[in-house]
Amino acid sequence: MSSYYGLFLTFFIISYSYKEASQEVSKQVEEGIKNTSIIILGTMQDAGSPQIACKKECCVTLFVNPDKSRQVISLGLIDAQNNKTYRFEATPDIGTQIKMLTHYKKPSDKELTDGIFLTHAHMGHYTGLMFLGKEAMDAKNTPVYVMPRMKAFLSNNGPWNQLVKRKNVELHEMENEKSVRLSESLSVTPILVPHRDEYSETVGYRIKGPTKSALFIPDIDKWNKWNRNIIDEIKKVDYAFLDATFYSGKEIDNRDISQIPHPFITESLERFKDYNREEKSKIVFIHFNHTNPVINPKSEDRKFVTEQGFRIGEIEDVFEL
Repeated sequence: MSSYYGLFLTFFIISYSYKEASQEVSKQVEEGIKNTSIIILGTMQDAGSPQIACKKECCVTLFVNPDKSRQVISLGLIDAQNNKTYRFEATPDIGTQIKMLTHYKKPSDKELTDGIFLTHAHMGHYTGLMFLGKEAMDAKNTPVYVMPRMKAFLSNNGPWNQLVKRKNVELHEMENEKSVRLSESLSVTPILVPHRDEYSETVGYRIKGPTKSALFIPDIDKWNKWNRNIIDEIKKVDYAFLDATFYSGKEIDNRDISQIPHPFITESLERFKDYNREEKSKIVFIHFNHTNPVINPKSEDRKFVTEQGFRIGEIEDVFEL
């Protein structure tokens, strides 16, 4: 009888906690997020999940039963004081992500974001701009923040230059390490990082809010290829959203892994192993390939990562700045 009562009590507590959490999310959507915050809009690598032509277990069932949380990598930035929103990356999932982002701000007539920050010219990070064009919403002067090579790429190549000519987008050129001030208490600073730069340079961003700051590096080659020390960079911020494309090299058996040299999660765990629990909790892994086992909440690899104090990014996670 006592074991039955204990089971019932546990179920009641879990149900009540879930109800409270659901009510809190509903309240946030209804009233808007009250403090300037970052919200995760997507966590997947450029090609999404399921990935085209994939016959592995990680994708087969998703072609039949899609998982709505499998959105391509993007962060949203909510300037609560001025009721504005910004986003990092223009992904193929931009429609759903814009809707998600605007739900979290206070009600207004504005359906589009107040600005888009791009990191580089790889398919998952900028091609969502196409939905701002004439064939879709035909946006008007949407601010898009870009580095010099990215600006040249968009300005001189179709179909992107049509967006510029029709003034669907308004390109704002940035400089490495020079802050873009969005308000008195909110700024964004681009930081060059090493990556495959076929069409543009690649940047991460340091996002500084009223009381906290964040580092966003969705794409980078191995940590030791950077002219900065990632450990020092993490110490400067309160949150670090870091490239975790692959768990290890073992999951890629049909391509040369040396040609896609992202830092493995296993390598990052080794590099950050001397951090204390508080420092480890700053790190939020993002940008997962469809093969990455940490996507599965029940996987042993995910359990191993979280037990050490690191975080796995989840869609709609909110981080106050």
